[in-house]
Amino acid sequence: KVEDPAAGRVNISSLATAKQHLSGFHLIPPRVMFGVLKERCTYAATVILKNVGIDFSRFRVKQPPPYTGLSVLYTPGPVAAGLHVELEIEIFAMSIGGESISGLEEICHDIEIVTETETLLLPVRANILC
Repeated sequence: KVEDPAAGRVNISSLATAKQHLSGFHLIPPRVMFGVLKERCTYAATVILKNVGIDFSRFRVKQPPPYTGLSVLYTPGPVAAGLHVELEIEIFAMSIGGESISGLEEICHDIEIVTETETLLLPVRANILC
């Protein structure tokens, strides 16, 4: 048995050792690859943020900078255990004068999702046809 002095309760060892695995979120899919996009068009992809913990959990998304053309649309609020929230990742394909490989400009950005216990990174990749 493991005693939690702050809460004044005793957990059996199976719960005490597994406690770290009983909270958090999973991203499905873990990355977004838009592929080749036509300049000056808007594209979208949906990502599921699933609460794999045993309690309600909150999160917030740090919006990407405007020069990336990315934005994340979602409904804020707590997520119950076992449920999920859909994040809509939108990209407005625009050339920012970066690296160009054979008429394609690569956009790479990691969207930060801050939860109560960790920070998740959602890599987003796209190639803009210039």
